[in-house]
Amino acid sequence: MAQFKTCQPSQMSKDEFVATFADIYEHSPWVAERTFDQGLDETSNNIDTLHSVMSKVMLDAKPQQQLDLINAHPDLAGKAAVNGELTAASTSEQAGAGISQCNAEEFARFTDFNQRYKERFQFPFIMAVKGADRHQILASFAQRIDNDQDTEFATAIEQINKIALFRLQSM
Repeated sequence: MAQFKTCQPSQMSKDEFVATFADIYEHSPWVAERTFDQGLDETSNNIDTLHSVMSKVMLDAKPQQQLDLINAHPDLAGKAAVNGELTAASTSEQAGAGISQCNAEEFARFTDFNQRYKERFQFPFIMAVKGADRHQILASFAQRIDNDQDTEFATAIEQINKIALFRLQSM
C-alpha cells in the first residue's frame, strides 16, 4: 500500500488539504473539500485509499458538477497547451505523451478531432495520457468519436479518475 512521499493528508488542516489536493480533479477544489469534510484518518495517508474516497465524492456529485469537471479539462494539444495556460499537472501529462512534439500534420489531426468531438458531445475529449503516446491518443480519438453521449460521458468520468490516481501517485 503506497504512502504519499510529500505529505500526510491525515495531519493536514482543511486549508492545507484543499491547497494540496485542489487540482487532483482539474480546477475542481470541491472534490478535495468534500473529501476532507468526510473525515481523514491514518488510512488517508495511503494513495489508493484517498483516491477511492475522492473518486466516490466525484461519482456521487450531481451530473452538472461532473459535466463542469469534464469541461474544466483542456483540449489535448489545444490552445491552452500552445499558449502555456495548462495546470502544471496537465502540462507534464501532455508533454509525457509527446503531444508537445507533434508535427504539423499531427497537430492538425488533434485540432480536427478536438473540434469534432466537442461539437458532437459538448465537452472535451478526456484521456489519461500517462503511458500513452500521441499516436495512441489519436487512435483513441478515432475510436471514441462514434460513441453515444452516455458512453462518452461515462468514459470521461472514468478517465478523470485515472488521471486523479496518476496525480496522487506522483505526490
